[in-house]
Amino acid sequence: MTPNTLFDLAGKVAAVVGGASGIGAAVAGGAVRAGARVIVLDIEAAAASRLASSIDAAASAGLDIRDPVAVHHALHSIVSEYGRLDIVVCTPSINVRKPILKYDESDFDRVVGLNLKGNFNVLQAAGRIMTAQRGGSIVMFSSIRAQVVEPGQSVYAMTKAGIVQLVRTAAAEFGPAGVRVNAVAPGVVETPLTAPITANAEWYNAYAARSALKRWASAEEMIGPTLFLASDAASYVTGTVLFADGGWTAIDGRFTPPM
Repeated sequence: MTPNTLFDLAGKVAAVVGGASGIGAAVAGGAVRAGARVIVLDIEAAAASRLASSIDAAASAGLDIRDPVAVHHALHSIVSEYGRLDIVVCTPSINVRKPILKYDESDFDRVVGLNLKGNFNVLQAAGRIMTAQRGGSIVMFSSIRAQVVEPGQSVYAMTKAGIVQLVRTAAAEFGPAGVRVNAVAPGVVETPLTAPITANAEWYNAYAARSALKRWASAEEMIGPTLFLASDAASYVTGTVLFADGGWTAIDGRFTPPM
């Protein structure tokens, strides 16, 4: 294995869940350029099809990850079509920003249903396939909110911390079969999910100032961390969380004291 081939995904079959927009779309395009045969899966089937056509992906399909039967069928269909499934990247999540005392049951169920149950469905279905074939890489998406929070982030933060523990447990359980499971934890990234923040200049600038790099990330900046974990470059990396947060979790506040 040479430095030129470490990140090569040629011959790999990759499913990118949530691949029609945002980070998922960026990762899907990056995986195609790295040589993978990419299948774009998203609840928005038409958007997934358009994205797949624009990046020369192998295929696309609609998928609601909250439905475990649908997830099982979608991933097994890939195996039936292409013979194997080497990489699964799962990006979908939602956030309802409310104080704990104003959260209602429908808000709670909506966030947990997608962020935890939906991601668990993908992890479980991919794990069954990959442990049977004795190899593969699963990359889930956590967040800086798994470690640091602010008012209004309770349930979202809870689910992102839950993703970390799912990843660690899956790494322990799937590892003997040669399957690696890791998570990317982004900081603030300009995507449809964060559109309400980017539309508010004061909020946007405050978040930019909070990172060591003093700016937001683009969705394309999540390609490298994700494909590193998916590729043979990370062949001995499992059960870990890669923070791609511009230094957000490394620094303490925005104030620079006199020194």
